[in-house]
Amino acid sequence: MTAYVDPDRTQFEAFKALDRDHPIEMLNLVKFRAQAAYPDGHELAATGLTGAQAYRNYGSETALIIARLGASILWRGQFETTLIGPEDEAWDAVFVAHYPTAHAFMEMVTDPVYQKAVVHRQAAVETSRLIRCAPAQGSEAFG
Repeated sequence: MTAYVDPDRTQFEAFKALDRDHPIEMLNLVKFRAQAAYPDGHELAATGLTGAQAYRNYGSETALIIARLGASILWRGQFETTLIGPEDEAWDAVFVAHYPTAHAFMEMVTDPVYQKAVVHRQAAVETSRLIRCAPAQGSEAFG
């Protein structure tokens, strides 16, 4: 499985080029490392935290920022199996985060407190998918 932890420049530029003035929902698929991989010299580098524990640190340190921006978790689920898609992908965290606008998401990722806390996410994550979606309008029926 290829590791995807942070967006590359091309992906981030494509994200920024989209309309920022409407709500967005971010589908998060996250696979944790067995052991967190903090950078050498980080105060938690030698603590033996699991990826899941490091990700909890990320969540607790960013919770106030997310609340201040009016963002929330719309849905969280427990991965069971993939019916259609790569068989080698399994996810430890699956959730949809709602942001009132893409501006709010950008404010989050540029916040100095967030930028300090993101080291926990980077240490925790083996690979991930972060997919931006616009809330759909219309009926609840398929099609």
